Amino acid sequence: MLKLVPLGGLGEIGLNMMVVEYGDTIFVIDAGLMFPEAYMLGVDYVIPDMDYLRQNRSRLSGVILTHAHEDHIGALPFLLREISIPVFGTPFTLGVVRHKLEEHDLLASTSMHEVLPRERLKIGPFDVEFIRVNHSIVDGVGLAIRTPVGMVIHTGDFKMSHTTMDGMLTDVNRFAQCGEEGVLALLSDSTNVEKEGHTISSQEIGNELARITEAAKGRIIVALFASNIARIQQIVNIARMRGRKIVFNGRSIEVSVSIARKLGYLNIPEGMEIDIDELSGYLDDEIIMVTTGSQGEPMSALSRMSAGTHKQIKIHSDDTVVLSSKFIPGNEKAIGNIINNLYRQGADVVYEKISRIHVSGHAFREELKMMLNLTKPKFFMPVHGEYRHLVLHTRLAREVGIPEDHLILAQNGQVIELDENGFQIRSSIGAGRVLIDGKGIGDVGRSVLKERRILSEEGLVVVNMAFDEETGIVVYGPDIVSRGFVFETETGHLLQDAQCVILEIVEDVTPDVPNRVDKIRSRLQTALRQYFFFAIGRRPVILPFLVEV
Repeated sequence: MLKLVPLGGLGEIGLNMMVVEYGDTIFVIDAGLMFPEAYMLGVDYVIPDMDYLRQNRSRLSGVILTHAHEDHIGALPFLLREISIPVFGTPFTLGVVRHKLEEHDLLASTSMHEVLPRERLKIGPFDVEFIRVNHSIVDGVGLAIRTPVGMVIHTGDFKMSHTTMDGMLTDVNRFAQCGEEGVLALLSDSTNVEKEGHTISSQEIGNELARITEAAKGRIIVALFASNIARIQQIVNIARMRGRKIVFNGRSIEVSVSIARKLGYLNIPEGMEIDIDELSGYLDDEIIMVTTGSQGEPMSALSRMSAGTHKQIKIHSDDTVVLSSKFIPGNEKAIGNIINNLYRQGADVVYEKISRIHVSGHAFREELKMMLNLTKPKFFMPVHGEYRHLVLHTRLAREVGIPEDHLILAQNGQVIELDENGFQIRSSIGAGRVLIDGKGIGDVGRSVLKERRILSEEGLVVVNMAFDEETGIVVYGPDIVSRGFVFETETGHLLQDAQCVILEIVEDVTPDVPNRVDKIRSRLQTALRQYFFFAIGRRPVILPFLVEV
């Protein structure tokens, strides 16, 4: 039977990674990351647990990438660092991947193969066809995977759009042809299943951006996702129409623009783009700037502009700042702070809550229904979404006529075995999450996160003491230092009383007691925790440093 093993992307937004297996051959669809949730203090990002791939490395034949968003390619360097396998993708996707692998010193050791939409590749018993889909990034594809037991369609991230700036419309005809050929199973993007109707067109966003720029008196600063090449092209076209020069600022924007221009996906008239160092030679009403920071990232260009710490760009009172992206849940506070700071400096700010300047890259309910009706699958499995999204998507599939017992509601780590006669969900292979903190991979677990949370909420108290090794007399301390606990100069009595608690314990554990220092350390931690909770209702982390000299 065909096996599908989701290692990430089911029950969460991000971490997209699907294993496809038949006989002795395995390949992976996408290798994405997820940005940390609020409780993951200090963590940079999260990747799927790849133990299953390590255990089956001899059968692993490649990774196929549907598009170049981080939630689909971000974990790729961590996979390739351990297992050398070929990578397949469209030109822009591999252009972004090359830059990423170069940063990780993996480019020279990685074999990459470009595949264009409607082209097919053979991987063992699999015949995989790339099918163009429209998304908020160029060169996105879905996959028609022909297997010995039937065809499986994986949509990737998609939407149905009848107008697009990049000409990359979802290939409705090809999906319909696959449906006529016969589809065993459809794996479909569930992100926007809660949204009724259809996504609005990119043309509407372009019209709104044109209206905003026409009314702007000074500079126009547009912040967006660096990967949204179609939106960048819209802004370039508007700048040309208004007779303005265009400036790109922000490392990720500059990388995406460079890749897109080389591949012919972005057309900027000669002499129109200027460097940021040339800004002083132009009037404010001659400039449109495209920058990073639409999600309130602390070190982004827009964040530094709003805080007044950008070395080259200071916000002027007649600037118009456009945040041309949605507010990703969890980022609202950071984005709100940037908007407030921009207003304080006199700029006018346009964002999604007051203007239609963003369109989702994920299909709404009617578009999801269309995909189901085009492909007419025997079995349906929702992917890419939180658990409620998956449940709602199965209900939507029921509405278009797929029987209840043909709906596969799976979770990460479960093994789905499938053929023309039916499916069964085997026990979990133990998929999970691996936390990346700096150069550490997986060395931050629940216990460390718990310690970080306690430190952040309760603070730290350090006790330094030294004993004479022969007599047991205290020769230094107790010296108490607190961080994030109390302001020492205002609550000196609290720490002085804590010293008394410590000295009482030292007197009680006489020098003739075996392992005296260890016993003092243990009792000291317990007593101080109890004392501080009794005195001010807090439980700081107690770190005693006791030495014999």
